[in-house]
This record gives sequence, C-alpha cells and structure tokens, in this order.
Amino acid sequence: MDFTFDERTEKLRRELLDFMDEEIYPVEDQFADEVAAGNRRPAVMAHLKAEAQRRGLWNLFLPDPEHGAGLTNVQYAPLAEITGRSPAIAPEALNCAPPDTGNMELLALFGTDEQKRRWLHPLLAGAIRSAYCMTEPGVSSSDPGNLTTTIERDGDEYVLRGRKWWSTGLLADECELLVVMGVSDPAAPPKSRYSIVLVPADTPGVRKVRGLRMFGYTHGASGGHGEVEFDGARVPRTALLGEEGAGTALAQARLGPGRIHHCMRMVGMAERGLELLCRRALERQTFGTGLADQGVIQEWIAEARVRIDQVRLLVLRAASLIDREGARAARTDISAIKVAAPAMTEWVLDKAIQVHGAAGLSQDTPLAELWVQARTMRFIDGPDEVHRMVVARRELARHRPAD
Repeated sequence: MDFTFDERTEKLRRELLDFMDEEIYPVEDQFADEVAAGNRRPAVMAHLKAEAQRRGLWNLFLPDPEHGAGLTNVQYAPLAEITGRSPAIAPEALNCAPPDTGNMELLALFGTDEQKRRWLHPLLAGAIRSAYCMTEPGVSSSDPGNLTTTIERDGDEYVLRGRKWWSTGLLADECELLVVMGVSDPAAPPKSRYSIVLVPADTPGVRKVRGLRMFGYTHGASGGHGEVEFDGARVPRTALLGEEGAGTALAQARLGPGRIHHCMRMVGMAERGLELLCRRALERQTFGTGLADQGVIQEWIAEARVRIDQVRLLVLRAASLIDREGARAARTDISAIKVAAPAMTEWVLDKAIQVHGAAGLSQDTPLAELWVQARTMRFIDGPDEVHRMVVARRELARHRPAD
C-alpha cells in the first residue's frame, strides 16, 4: 500500500492548512466564548463557511462526485486529520461535520429524487442542518435490538412514538431534519425490524426535551447533543428512507465511513496535543532544568509519536480497504481503529495536559476540550467493548474448525 498523497490531495492539504492558519485558529477563543455564553450560532461561523466555499474547501467528505468532492476515503483521510486540530470549528466550517455528513451520505445513496431535493440539496449547501436519532435513554443502545421507539404504519402515514437522546445537532437553530431509526415490525427477524424515516423538526408531536453536555461542555456550535420525544408524530410514507425493514443495513452503511472520519480527526487532535506539549516543554523549566531535557518528558514525546503514527497507518489501511472492497469487507479494520484511535488520542492529550500543569485544565489551551472529545469518542458510534467483541469474534472465526 502506498499512502503517498496524490497531486489533488496534496493541493487540498496545502489549501486547508492555510485556511486553518488564516481563518480557524485566530477565532478559536472568540468562538469558545460565544458558545459558552449560550450562542448557538456564533457570528464567525457564517464567515468561515462562506470563505471555505470560496476556497473550494466544501463537502470534501462525500465521495459521490455528483454531490460532493468525489474524493476517496484515502484522499479525504489526511484532510479530516487537519480539521481534527480544531474539531469544534473546522469540520462544520467545511460542511464536513457529523451528523450532517452521515445523513448526507445516506440521502445520496438511498434517497428518492424528492428526498434529495427537499433535504440533501439544502444540506449540501449548508442552508440547514440535521440530527441523527438512534440512541435511546433507558436501554443499552450499543445493541440495536434494544431500541423501543416505534415507527408504526397507519394508512399513508407513519406514526412515531418514543424518546431519543445524544442526538447531535438537535438544538441547532438551523436543524430542520431528524433522521430517525425505530422499530417498524417487531415480529420480523432482528435485522429486519427497523426502518429509518425523515422527520421535519417542526412536525407536531416532536418535542425537544433538553440539551446534554459532555463533561460540562456544549459540543461546538452544532447545538450540542439533545434529547427528543416523539409523541404520535406523523410523517407521510414518502418519508421512509430506503425500504421498510432496512434500517439496520442503512445504519451500518452510514457508520462505516463515518468512523474513518472520526478516527482521522482524532489523529489531528493528537498531533495538536503533541505540538503543544513540545512547545511547552521547550519553554518551561523545573528545578533548574528545562522540561524538554527531562527523561520522562522525552519518553512521553517519543511514545506519542510512535502511537500517533501507528494509528494513522491503521486508519489509512481501513480507508484503503473501504475504497477497494467496501465498508462491509472492512468491518474488522473499522472496529480496530475505533478502539485504537480514542485510546491513543486520550493518552497523548493526557500527557500534554500534564506538561502544561494546571493551565492544561483551563480554557487557556484547547487541551481540556480536546481530551473531553477524545474520551467521548469511546462511546460515539459504538463503545470500545462492542468493537473489541467484533474484532475478537472475527479473529476466533479464523481459527475455528471448518465444520
């Protein structure tokens, strides 16, 4: 496998690095202050989106050339890494932020012409935002078989009843679409019980219950994560995405490439953490000796470099396999990176925080919020334990007797 950047990827990398230096990093403090003050739509984001579009750094995630940049997963991976250096701002500024990315992928793959016109095109333009409603309170949502929200057919309509939470983007002012997964046929075989429907956020019977914080943080300007109740909400049968009973397959199609995006952003988060660690170590002294000269600090730096590069290569291998054979063939690799990337990033950021002392805990550096996101990624798109189970079962299957 040759992961040398091709000409197009290298050009986009240079342009994106310039965009980060010129537009993103200078406004991080302003952005954080506005979000902390409760502003769900920081004024600077509109400028960033317009500038990203002007520079051609827009919808880079979508491999479908009809709707997106037409990049492969291997081409997009190093770009996602760069946006991970400022994950609260950069992905959204480029219209490459979850859950919109996954929802757009679903609509591009399975949406009808009318669904694309109503929802995909405004999402691609950044005119609206969306939420993905799968996880539920009160059940172990790592096993989709536990989902209780129902999508019941009633004539030419579907009726939704249930409650979802950790629905990213739900509270954003621009959120107009809820992509909802629920039980449509409880008597069907497990993998055919679920469907996905497209629910306008202003549908009667949809109630946004509350916002949820991650370790006290609101997640960027996306409106954070929210809890939502469906109390007899009705949508027409044309709101069904794909086929009835295909919800599980659609969810997996959505999550596969999305995990590549998440993991490469985490590599970028770790790279920024290591950069800040090294700068701090070169600036500070303790007991008459520079931090950078301390053996334990040098050991952390070396270990961080090894861990970051290992995970980057593992993610690129998974991206290459998806490009060549599809997400289904890459399931083991996808689960492996989903375990490795958060653990690596959390470790590197922990050491960066330690080198910064109490400053690393404060809002004066991005380290605390980056650490929170890394820790949260051990749950997002499936907890570590489930992904380890997937890897272990597939490894065991290689060694079972043929009979």
